[in-house]
Amino acid sequence: MDSHPQKQSIKFWAEDDRPREKLLLKGKNALSDAELIAILLRSGDRKKSAVDLAKDILNTASNNLIELSKFRVDELLKFNGIGEAKALSIIAALELGRRRRGAEVLQKEKISSSKDVFDLFQSIMEDYKYESFWILLLNRANKIIKKIQISDGGVSGTVADPKRIFKLSLENNSSGIILCHNHPSGNIKPSEADIKLTKKIKEGGELLDINVLDHIIIGDENYFSFADQNML
Repeated sequence: MDSHPQKQSIKFWAEDDRPREKLLLKGKNALSDAELIAILLRSGDRKKSAVDLAKDILNTASNNLIELSKFRVDELLKFNGIGEAKALSIIAALELGRRRRGAEVLQKEKISSSKDVFDLFQSIMEDYKYESFWILLLNRANKIIKKIQISDGGVSGTVADPKRIFKLSLENNSSGIILCHNHPSGNIKPSEADIKLTKKIKEGGELLDINVLDHIIIGDENYFSFADQNML
């Protein structure tokens, strides 16, 4: 049974149950997603506390912060108790979280696993509703030189020109390339076109002494690595 009656204001809760006080007393890891969002909201409406309002919003997003990050301002405004300022606070907070995720990988500088690549590009592509193809250029120590978007397309495909990929690689004096694109459908299984393109670029790289280290396919919170699956 919920210990927080729906209409009861947060100010009447026990001190260590209030989101702000709980954050100060127990630390951020002790708070639920709803409680963290409630801190952003600061208040609910006449019928619901900020926590209950946050729970309603999360329920609409299937209790998934990735899905919530896709909400637009007008979608958040549909909830009673949410005005423009609160909607913008939620969107800004989730965007900062997305950028932080990417910054953590960049700070490492060196790519040591397919998970590093996934973390870097997932922070870029997680809201994309269309396919986008990127390359990650590395030096001999597998340190990041540059990440470059090659192309974007529709929901079912994009085009990656091997000539442009190798031109950019040579211009930036990279020794290694990692290919990455997303599947908006969430299905991470490589298509025949993905397999053929990877093979073509791998063979071209061997002629130019540029090592194609991996091809990562991203779908929602999962990814497929050609290298991990011994497909390179």
